[in-house]
Amino acid sequence: MISDREYLLSLELIGIKLGLEQIRSLVALLGHPDRAYPSLIIAGTNGKGSVAAMVERGLRAAGLRTARYTSPHLVDLEERFAIDGRPISRDQFDRVARRVRDAASQLASPPSFFEATTALALEVFRDELVDVAVLEVGLGGRLDATNVVDAVAAAITAIDFDHEQYLGSTIQEIAAEKAGVIKPKSLVVLGANPAAVREVVRGAADRAGATLVMAPEGVSAAWTMVEGRARTELVTPRRAYGPITLALRGRHQVDNAITAVRLLEELSVQGTFHVPAPAIVAALTDVEWPARLEYLTHRGHIVVIDGAHNPAGARALSSYLHETYGRRLPMVVGIMRDKNVDALIEALAPSASQFVMAAASSPRAATPGELRASAARVAPGVACFESASPQEAVETALTLGDPIVVAGSLYLAGEVRANLWYTR
Repeated sequence: MISDREYLLSLELIGIKLGLEQIRSLVALLGHPDRAYPSLIIAGTNGKGSVAAMVERGLRAAGLRTARYTSPHLVDLEERFAIDGRPISRDQFDRVARRVRDAASQLASPPSFFEATTALALEVFRDELVDVAVLEVGLGGRLDATNVVDAVAAAITAIDFDHEQYLGSTIQEIAAEKAGVIKPKSLVVLGANPAAVREVVRGAADRAGATLVMAPEGVSAAWTMVEGRARTELVTPRRAYGPITLALRGRHQVDNAITAVRLLEELSVQGTFHVPAPAIVAALTDVEWPARLEYLTHRGHIVVIDGAHNPAGARALSSYLHETYGRRLPMVVGIMRDKNVDALIEALAPSASQFVMAAASSPRAATPGELRASAARVAPGVACFESASPQEAVETALTLGDPIVVAGSLYLAGEVRANLWYTR
């Protein structure tokens, strides 16, 4: 008989399965852990992980016992489930996995891996008597397993094209799926987005009777880049902050910071949680979010790891590299086959001196040969190499220049990160 951990991992073979019927049945069999504490849900295409990390850090700095659920993990499954900023233990994971497996055995068909891990997260958070849970949406929003919770508030970050086969082929269709996390009479904060997205989200909020806050409205943010980080003076309709230096790298983090700040402020205004100004400053200046413009070293060489896994994220990375280094850099790239591979490589190409193609250990991963063929189509001016493994790809890239960049997939980022030392 396989272990409970092996059982959960075996569910990955089911693949992506959108819909709430199965997760609703599963949490009901567990006695509704989702109702044991208030939850916040963070949706969007890019930036939702960063915003979830900032919001959790701010709530924790305000003295609350926090839970955070994010995906995917980089190295260990336990990373997905954090209490007060720390991953749960392997023993705790195994104990709760047994309960989830027992409950799932009563379903007519097995849950997906994401449904099972979402149920596990909700159950762990109940065990830990948390004051609040911050949940990052996995895919979309309306039919994502995290949407089983009756969230008191939601943040929706930048929306762009990704997972079109599941979410729709237009930005309006994708926005409608993301806006599906808005609950009746709740609070929703929308980050910087084009007018078409704002219109869709405004309509969804109106239908739900929700309070909609457009995060950029009434906000001024004067900032300069200092060693890849934004140093900013932020003035919102509620408070002024700064000058402060954002902990997370990249100018795109200014928009994410504004979204997180406005959510934390409005939660205070509504009396849901009291989050004073020093706690909000901590959310911006004392937050960690691995594999997002993270710097590591390997035998004295700098390795920049970023999980950019869609064209918008790749463009943000490329912009950061151009601004920070002003030259092209060797780039290790691995991409999942179900992504828009051509568009992603095309977005990375302006900052790449050479591509070294690799495949993460996932059945979804495109092969190095497939990636090289894509590069030949959309970036013929960039020299391209294939490698047998992510580790070999890093070694090859290190012979081509310094620093090197690893991008295209959080799965690839996790595999590389596991073999390098975090330094700064």
